[in-house]
Amino acid sequence: MNQQTVTESVSAKLKLIRVEKGYTQDRMSSVLGISKKTLVQIEKGRVMANWTTVVAICALFRNSEVIHNILGGDGLEAIETIAHNYIEEAPKDKTMGGKVWWKQIKFNNGYTLQQNVISQHYRIIDEENNRMYSCLEREEAELKLLEIAEALSPS
Repeated sequence: MNQQTVTESVSAKLKLIRVEKGYTQDRMSSVLGISKKTLVQIEKGRVMANWTTVVAICALFRNSEVIHNILGGDGLEAIETIAHNYIEEAPKDKTMGGKVWWKQIKFNNGYTLQQNVISQHYRIIDEENNRMYSCLEREEAELKLLEIAEALSPS
């Protein structure tokens, strides 16, 4: 996924996200900081939300089942990875271990490389399911897995 496909997907499902939350168009437009007219235009498919609005939707409605289905679980992780091209966490970010939205790609010295089945981005988690790294490219992820596994292995 990239900004364009995420923007298209979230824009197309904005009404479902709003209805899922039980918000009126007035309330939703207020929460997102856009005009009701703009919200209606997006919901009717006449225009797409801009990237800033999509990021706000994914952040403010991060527990939405619709968002989870669009982005494969943690929408913020997908959005952050797409926006930055990679994420390298200093403080570890606890995950659920990839039981639903992730397929295992490689395992090395206690670290697992996974790919999100929907957004297609990659991440590396440790044995305690802490996210160590996320990126968009498999080759980059595999190199990082090797680097992490070698750097953190007992000598």
